[in-house]
Parts: sequence; C-alpha cells; structure tokens
Amino acid sequence: MLPLRHERLWLIASLVLLLVVLAAALVPSVWFWNDKVRVLSWFDNFDKWLHAITFLVLAIWFAGQHGKHAYWRIAVGLLLFGLMIELCQFMVSYRSASLADFGANTAGIITGLAVAAAGLGGWSLRVEDWFAARNTGIG
Repeated sequence: MLPLRHERLWLIASLVLLLVVLAAALVPSVWFWNDKVRVLSWFDNFDKWLHAITFLVLAIWFAGQHGKHAYWRIAVGLLLFGLMIELCQFMVSYRSASLADFGANTAGIITGLAVAAAGLGGWSLRVEDWFAARNTGIG
C-alpha cells in the first residue's frame, strides 16, 4: 500500500465498495416495465457494459492505494472477486452466472489498470495532499 495518511479510512472505504458491488450483483433485478428486452433494446449487452465499467472503476480505485508493482495483485484479486460473484449468482435462483460477464469483468480490470498505469494510479495520495493543503491554507 502507498504511504497514505489515512490508510485505515481507505481500507474501510475499499471494503464498503466491494460489499456494495457484491450486494448489487446479488439483489434481484427490478424492472419497472413488463418487457425487459423492450426496455433495454436501445443498449445492446447492457449487462456486459455494466460489468466492465464496474470492474474498471474497482481497478482504478485499488490502483489509487497501491503502487504499480502491485497491479498484478490487484488484477488477480479482482479476477477472484469477479469469479466469486459469478459463483454466488449461480447459487441463487433469481440471478444467472455467465462466462461472458467474467470476460467483461476481465476487460474492465485490464482497461482500468492501463488507465492507472498511464497516470491515474496513486490518485489517493493526490487527494490526501489536496485535502492537507486545503486544510492548512496552502495552495
């Protein structure tokens, strides 16, 4: 982990974020219209995009607290988290597991870590520095 001033806060926020993603993946889908296909016809593969974007955000989130040397661990951890979500969805009757969802997760992780490697990684240090400067009146 990067030398963060508020490491415990970042860890708690990370745990909450993972729990929110897990809960969202396991709650029954709620559709306010009778014909789900008709509603989503404007956006092909909506679910796959949602998986990819979610895991892109997770990859960038964790790259914010860890150096580039740990990106492979972030990738492995998120891949295992995605696999766990698919296994949990397989075990409940109202959701379905999909290899394509896992593929979308993987694409999101790769894209997120590429964005982080291009300069967004370590963003949490910059956030802490900004707050510290703001609270001391510097900058």
